[in-house]
Amino acid sequence: MEVSFFRPQIGEEEIAEVVDSLRNGWLTTGAKTKRFEQDFAAYLGGGVEAIAVNSATSGLHLALEAAGIGPGDEVIVPSYTFTATAEVVRYLGADPVFVDCDYDTLCVTAYHVAPALTERTRAIMPVHFGGMACDMQPLIDLAAENGLMIIEDAAHSLPATSGGVLVGKQPTTATIFSFYANKTITTGEGGMLVTADPEIAARAKIMRQHGIDRDAFDRFATGRWVYDVVAPGYKYNLTDIASAIGIHQLRKVGEFHSGRMRVAARYREQLDGLPIDLPAEAPDGETHSWHLFIVKVRPEAPLDRDAVFAELGRRGIVCSVHYRPLHRMTYWRERYNLHAQHFPNAERVFARAISLPIHAGMTDGEIDFVCSSLRQVLS
Repeated sequence: MEVSFFRPQIGEEEIAEVVDSLRNGWLTTGAKTKRFEQDFAAYLGGGVEAIAVNSATSGLHLALEAAGIGPGDEVIVPSYTFTATAEVVRYLGADPVFVDCDYDTLCVTAYHVAPALTERTRAIMPVHFGGMACDMQPLIDLAAENGLMIIEDAAHSLPATSGGVLVGKQPTTATIFSFYANKTITTGEGGMLVTADPEIAARAKIMRQHGIDRDAFDRFATGRWVYDVVAPGYKYNLTDIASAIGIHQLRKVGEFHSGRMRVAARYREQLDGLPIDLPAEAPDGETHSWHLFIVKVRPEAPLDRDAVFAELGRRGIVCSVHYRPLHRMTYWRERYNLHAQHFPNAERVFARAISLPIHAGMTDGEIDFVCSSLRQVLS
């Protein structure tokens, strides 16, 4: 049996909506993207503005730019994350300051952030890792005490909660979601910047499309061509073709989440007792999105992480490792003189972590095959 790491769940509704976009003649950002944005804001409960972008990376960049981050500023980011979290800080000439994560949740905490604050710190970028939301209230309190902004990297976290509140509705500056192909909902490529701050929203809208003060759909649909360029912006808009997929993916977020919870529960039941650490579950009353299911191979296991990974691959099971910490990456290590001993939890996680296949469409047979294979490999 071959088990893929992820498999997007695309139904006839998504296909029909895309075909409608192809037939109606408007392929780029237009009415369907606006509808997707409105639906997303409504899903979060209103009171926020949702701005569709072509990737979570571009959304993070727009949020930082709109927040006024620039040269001389510092932004706190975890080392245990994908490089996009940090690279967008450098886009603006600011400096990321790297901190360690919690070993169990893989999330950054106020405990890790507080010692890294300096007079140059302007913002904190917590990453809701693998679908587990960060413990946000201590971070929010720390930011308030120090006059800092919080930009949430929520690429993994729809529909996670912290403090009983959906990620995307926390009292922070902005939150950015990802709709990459393996995420909890997908548009193929894409993302959503969410904010309750009208100034952040207005700036992000302008900057996502070349700094132009009117979008193309408005100009062509109304027949009024006049526009102005008010800033040197970017090309970060999401197309109507992608939004056509997103409209229907969003309607299925509950169904998809139930599917991922089923996979996670079956994994937990069958993998209990093996020499691995299972991923932390969300605290009582909270929601884990289960974007990833990461197990950590313990030192007493008969094989190390790399050997287990190879054995699963030989059995046709596609796994991954999320992630190689940024302090190990050449650019970040050399530019900021980073050393492994400053990130002990990230080091331990990286040496042991394997991301098992997980997606809403996994069959019980596929889950059972992964579990039986792991038992054989670790016996």
